[in-house]
Formats: sequence, structure tokens, C-alpha cells
Amino acid sequence: MGSVSTPSLPSPGLAPRLRDAFLAADFTADGLLDLLGAPAYTALARSETVPALRATREDGVLSALVRLFLLQRPVARERARTALPLEECLADGWLVRDGDEVRATVDVRPYGGPEGQDWFIVSDLGCAVGGAGGAGGQGKGVVLGVGGASTTLAGITVRTPVASALDVGTGSGIQALHAAQHATRVTATDLNPRALDFTRLTLALSGAREADLREGSLFEPAGSETYDLIVSNPPFVISPGARLTYRDGGMGGDDLCRSLVQQAGDRLNDGGYAQFLANWQHVEGEDWQERLRSWVPRGCDAWIVQREVQDVTQYAELWLRDSGDHRADPAAYAARYDAWLDEFEARGTKAVGFGWITLRKSGSERPSVVTEGWPHPVEQPLGVSVRAHFDRQDYLRASDDAALLADRFVLAPDVVQEQVGPPGAEDPEHVVLRRHRGMRRATTVDTVGAGFAGACDGTLSAGRILDAIAQLIDEDPVLLRDRTPRALRLLVEEGFLVPAESGPTG
Repeated sequence: MGSVSTPSLPSPGLAPRLRDAFLAADFTADGLLDLLGAPAYTALARSETVPALRATREDGVLSALVRLFLLQRPVARERARTALPLEECLADGWLVRDGDEVRATVDVRPYGGPEGQDWFIVSDLGCAVGGAGGAGGQGKGVVLGVGGASTTLAGITVRTPVASALDVGTGSGIQALHAAQHATRVTATDLNPRALDFTRLTLALSGAREADLREGSLFEPAGSETYDLIVSNPPFVISPGARLTYRDGGMGGDDLCRSLVQQAGDRLNDGGYAQFLANWQHVEGEDWQERLRSWVPRGCDAWIVQREVQDVTQYAELWLRDSGDHRADPAAYAARYDAWLDEFEARGTKAVGFGWITLRKSGSERPSVVTEGWPHPVEQPLGVSVRAHFDRQDYLRASDDAALLADRFVLAPDVVQEQVGPPGAEDPEHVVLRRHRGMRRATTVDTVGAGFAGACDGTLSAGRILDAIAQLIDEDPVLLRDRTPRALRLLVEEGFLVPAESGPTG
């Protein structure tokens, strides 16, 4: 992909001084919340800027910076001079003159790091607030700032210290910025060379180390190198054509996401993780879970979580609004909408799923591939929960039924028990165990399962607990031992029970 016809970007040389000015003025995530108040701050995530404009009408250094870099409003030159090294910002291209006022050439969004770091994400004008918001009208190579997809991927990523990390399709650089905190070496790639320039600005303005920036598609720029961590928020939108580089894959259907997943196995070091956001087709006559299992490369465990499903009309409308087509001529909008439906009909696509795909290079001949639909609320960040999921798979893969019954378990600390039944009834109809952290799972158990879980304090083996329960309910302990391991495996797999001495804690 060649360069896009958009203005040149600022020089990163001034970034350290600019960062100092931003911090001195409290142009940070916390500072914005204090200045704007919660309602106006939250409205920004919905692409609504009027409340923030009202909150920044009065003079003040922070108000000037918010108007310039977040709201893209002109500011009087003298007002800007009180907040910034004005002449240097003009010379380096961060600002441009507009009569007696100045304007920013890029969006800068304050962003709070996971340990309270003050970071700044740099993107194209109009793309820092609320995601795309019709950014498609700005040109094919537009680079977005922070959106819901960006923060979702950052939250689910496993954050253990690693030697090398690869961010495929880096965009404005938020994933590379996160990776720079725990990876010795970070490589970031993008088909759009402008995105690499934005990543360079994001890292410099956030005070992070430089990354190895490479232009190209998918894994092509990485050559034969392998990594301990691969992350990608790719252009996963399934659309007719490739109008917008930042979102449209440019391959047929969901082929881009499939290619990315299938090729990742050869790019991972042993024990390494690859984590993606993706869209996938629900094709007439095919099971979506089986379809995605076929994507998983040999030698990798996988956890695939479908968070949302939209029918083809909902999906087309979502992305036509994203590109601003709904504001175009009605006939042009109808023709474009029709083209999307033609594309889906030709491929037998009845719906589109969205979710997360995590691979781990295990080398196992019996790989664990878990696919599930989970539309329920979760608690971010989930990186620890993702790692614990794979640790549990390792434990269960190495433990036969006899080993499970000989092991000791403890109840995860976030588990609560709920009893369901008519008010005043002596016994509940069923018992629900519910986790309040991570994926916030719930599972129904019988009274034996509830009693067993409640007795797991790490003192007695699972088999000894079952023997005691069998005596209490007057059941054959051999039969109870025979029928329990399957339920025990589920409780361990979903994190309700944790091996007492070793293994996962998530």
C-alpha cells in the first residue's frame, strides 16, 4: 500500500518537551476527568463533544490543551503559548497557524496505563474520541486512536515478561506501547506506513522505548523471526472490497483473520501466546465452532470466545455508519448496503461473530481447543485469567481420573453459592456456583457437588471428601467416585476449584 494523500506528521524530536508540558498542565486521563467531570468525560467515548466544549470555555492551560489536541478546536496563539513551547510546536508540525489562532495537526488522547502510567495515543484528526465515528470519510489510510477494540485486546493480553513481542497491524501503537512494558524487544508492523509514523509518535510522547517498526502485510515484515507474544487488532471487517485500510481486511470473507491465526503457529516460540480480535462468518450448513477449530495451527492450544453475533443486516448497518455512509446520498447508501448483502449471500453468510482468539504454542499431541459463546459481562483486565485457563488445561491434560481423586483442591476465593427454589422450601431446586472475577462464570451443581466444593479447603483429597459424602447420603462410595471426575474436571477447567499445592490460581 502506498502513501496516502494526507498531511505529513510532526517530528518526534519535540516529544519529550511536549510530554513535560502535558504533565505539567495535568493533561492526563485523571486530569481530564477532574476538569470535565464524569458525564462530559463519559460522553467523549460516545463521540459527543458538546459537554467537553462547555467545560473548557474558560481560560486555562489544561482547557487549551484539551481543545487543541482532543477536541480539535482552534485556540488563540497567546493562549496556546501559555501551555506549550509554541514556536517549536509550529516548527516541528504539531501545530499550524490559522490567522490569530493555532490548530493541532494530530489528535492526542491521554491514556492511563495499567500501573497508572501517563500515556498519550496519537492519531489522525477526529479519531481520538469515541473510535472511528465516521472516520472513513477522511481517507483510505486514516489511523484511528483508542477504541473499544483496542482496550479489549490490551486487557485480555497475557502480560508476563518476555524477550520478544510482535504487534501486527499496529495502527496508532497502543498494543506496542503496552508490550514495551514487559517485552525486551518489540516489533510493530503495518501495511500503512503512516500508522508506523503514528506509533513512533505514541511511543515517544508516552516516554516508552522505541520499537522496531516494519512496513508490510500480516507476518511478511517479520521474515522468519519468532516471538514469545504476538498481538493483533487486525482490519477484521468482512466487507465487499477494501475501502478503508484501518478496518477492511481486503481478502474474501474472513480469510484475513483465518490466515493470521493459521500462520501464527510458525511464528511463536514454545510456550508463547498469540492473541487476536477477529470477525468470523456463520455460514449456512456449517457449525461456527468447528469452522474456527479448523483455523487452529498444529502444535497450539486455543481458546476462542465469541462475544457477539449479528445478523448480516445489523452488521452491514454498523459498518456503513462507521464509515459515514449513512450521511451520504440515500441512493448511494442503498447501493452500498445492497453490495454488502450481495457479498454475504454469495458466501452463504447468515451472521457474523466477533470475539477473541488466543493461541498458545504447547507442542502437545493432544491440543486443547476450547470454543464457546460468552456474551455475558466480564471483568477486565483478563490477561491473568487467560493464562490461568491454559495452565488449567495443562493440569487436566496431565491428570487422569485417579490423579484427580488423589489431589487436593481449594475453592477459588471469588466463588459464591446461590440457592434457587421457591421461598420457604426446605431444599433448593438447584445450587449455582458463581465466580465474581474474570469471566464471571456460573455453573449449576447438585447437592453433592455443592457439598464437595464447600469441603475443598486443601486438607483432604477429592476421593476422601467423596467417601465422606457417600457415607452421609448412604451411597456406594465406589459408584460416587466413578461418576464424579467428569463434574470435577468441569469445576477445575472453569476455575471454581484450584489444585491446592500447585497449578493455576486464576
